[in-house]
Amino acid sequence: MHLTHDPDTPPATAITFDDFLAVDIRVGTIIRADAFPEARKPAYKLVIDFGAGVGVKKSSAQITEHYSCADLVGRQVSAVVNFPPRQIGKFMSEVLTLGYPDDQGHIVLFSPDQAMPNGARLA
Repeated sequence: MHLTHDPDTPPATAITFDDFLAVDIRVGTIIRADAFPEARKPAYKLVIDFGAGVGVKKSSAQITEHYSCADLVGRQVSAVVNFPPRQIGKFMSEVLTLGYPDDQGHIVLFSPDQAMPNGARLA
């Protein structure tokens, strides 16, 4: 799959509402963030608490341009929690942390604008 960073790109192919419901997007709180020097592109290893239903999961995120590890701990983020885990080097990424590219293609995290309970699902 190729994702574009161009905001002028038309919408993707239409999906059904059931397709949308199949994507499980939850909010979680980052409890640990570490440098990931082994990654091909600059990235962090995140440990995110999604509450009792999903649990604590790991994610690799290419967000080094806008965030430091210290800035990330305690921050709430949104992630797809029902993709299969993906091996990235020696690290197993269990969820896909979501963000949008800025004008230079650097990722800005997708987060709720108010505190939410960990595990809350996007509705």
